[in-house]
Parts: sequence; C-alpha cells; structure tokens
Amino acid sequence: MSEMPSPHTPRDEIGVLEAARDWLAHDGAVAIATVVDTWGSAPVPIGGQMAVAADGRFKGSVSGGCIEGDVIAEAEEILASGKPKLLEFGVADETAWRAGLPCGGKVKVYVERVKAEGGGSELIAKAVEAQHLRRGLIIETRLDDGAKTVFARDDRDVPDDVARMFATAKSSLQATPAGEVFRHALVPPARIVIVGASHIGQVLAEIARLAGYEVQVVDPRTAFASPDRFPGITLHTEWPQDVLPKIGIDPYTAVVALAHVGHIDDEALKLALRSDCLYVGALGSQRNHAKRKERLLAAGITEEEIARIRAPIGIDIGAQTPAEIAISVMAEIVRAVRGAKRKA
Repeated sequence: MSEMPSPHTPRDEIGVLEAARDWLAHDGAVAIATVVDTWGSAPVPIGGQMAVAADGRFKGSVSGGCIEGDVIAEAEEILASGKPKLLEFGVADETAWRAGLPCGGKVKVYVERVKAEGGGSELIAKAVEAQHLRRGLIIETRLDDGAKTVFARDDRDVPDDVARMFATAKSSLQATPAGEVFRHALVPPARIVIVGASHIGQVLAEIARLAGYEVQVVDPRTAFASPDRFPGITLHTEWPQDVLPKIGIDPYTAVVALAHVGHIDDEALKLALRSDCLYVGALGSQRNHAKRKERLLAAGITEEEIARIRAPIGIDIGAQTPAEIAISVMAEIVRAVRGAKRKA
C-alpha cells in the first residue's frame, strides 16, 4: 500500500518547534516525538513531529489521531526518566478507518526529552530561526542516546548523502556503524512566486495552495492583482525588480513569469536567473522566447543563464486552456522540487 498524501507540511513543523521552544523556556524540558519510519497508510509523513509539555499539553501530530494518546503517555515517562525510546505501533484497519485512512499500517516514533540546559534551547531556537529565514537544516539524531549533529546547507564538508537531502527534503532512518540514526530534513516549504496576475496565474495559485506550497503573486497592475481575483493569496502590487529582492529568491523558490508583458516578465527573469532558485519558467511561444532571449542578452544576461528558463513553460501535455496550462506548469514545478529526472 502506498503512502497516502498528507496535509502535514513544513508550516506544521514550525508550529511544533515554536511550542517546544516556549515550553522549554517555561518548564526547562519538553518531550519531542518524531515519526522516523512508516509502512502502509501514514497520515503524517516521516519527519512529522509532536511536542509534549510537562503538563500534558501537546502540539502537532504523529498519526492523525490513531496513537497520540499512547505517545503522550510515553512522553510523560520519558520527561521523568530522560531516556529516549523508539516506539513501534501497528494501526489496525478498523482504527485506521476511523482516522480517515483506507487501511492500517505501522509507524515508528522516536520520543526524546530535550532540556534547556546542555544546548537543547539553542538547538530548538536555531531550528525555528532557520525555518523562518527559509534556511534548511539536517538534524542527525543517534537513536541510542539522542546525540545530535546539525548540518546547514552552506556548511563546508557536508557529506554528499546529507547534501542531497537539502534538495529532496526526505527524512530517513539509517543504519550506521554507530547504530541507527535518524536524519531529519528540516527544509522550508517550496514557494512559488507568480509574476503576472493572469488567468493562468489565478488557477496556478489555487492549485499550488491546495498542494501545500507557499504562493505569492507579483504584478504592478492593481486591476489584475486584486484580492477578489486571488482570495487568500499574498499579493504584491509593485514592480518585480522592487519586490523580489524583499521576498528573497532562495533555493526553495520557483519563479514563474506569466504576465506575457516584456517589461514585467523580463525584470523578474533577470533577478531569478542570477539567483539559486530551483525553477525559472516563462510563458510564451518559441518565437516570443527568441525575442525575450535577445532582450535579456542585451541586458547582460548570459546564454548559460538564459538556458535555465523553461520556455515554453510547463510539461508538454497539449494544454490549451488557462487551467490546463496551469496544471502543466504545476507538474513541471513539482518535478523540479522533487528532483525527478526528465525523460529524454
């Protein structure tokens, strides 16, 4: 049985870590439960977390409701003893059905005590800060004793297998000569910056939002970039060259130029192509892209940089309507986010 899609997102992780930080400051200790492995149906993916305070309050989830009570009971004991524990649960089909899953499965949950003293507060604070600043961290935990190693994306001498996790965002349980370790990929949610509040942009924004991506729309034309056309979406009614530096174009950001107006799209592309963003795409036919290329070359953008642009934008599915084009664009962005290889 394949893993079911989950509503759990990196935004949930920020909330759990913030709660852990606050309870740590108040009580001096907090228990953190982390999903380290799953089989079958899994409403919370590997890496999902729950923080448990000394008074029994909790934030987050490790199963969507199936085993939370048992995990909280274990967490209270671990808060007292300080000894971490790896828990394994089998979720029966009947229990899974009540939780909204099609079938049962198994889940491994690692529960540990984090204390304010001994670096616990600093580690949690660093993780919260990294998430807010959209900087990835990989936290490696040795399950036997809870010893941790923290890797940042820009650290030197990061092992190759760890470095790949910054791109894949996949946490994993691994066997090593030192025993089992869990590598937790705490990376920011993929973000899509849509330049051009077009009809395609409207559909793309909604699809991306439903898929759990952060979405921001940039268009100086207030008639286009209006809240009634983009309900619930962050809008910037400024020129791309003014707002994109404020937003920040990082390795977890996709920039999509959909204005189909040269002086709007080009300014966004100039900035995106000289950043380390994960994806750059632009609307337009091959003929229009050839003219765009001439303009960008004249502006000092190199051939190599221009080659990063996905144009015509989107996976070729024969899309014709704005909705179909938006679907093809979203599919191409997902492929870039997940690191899937393109077929020749």
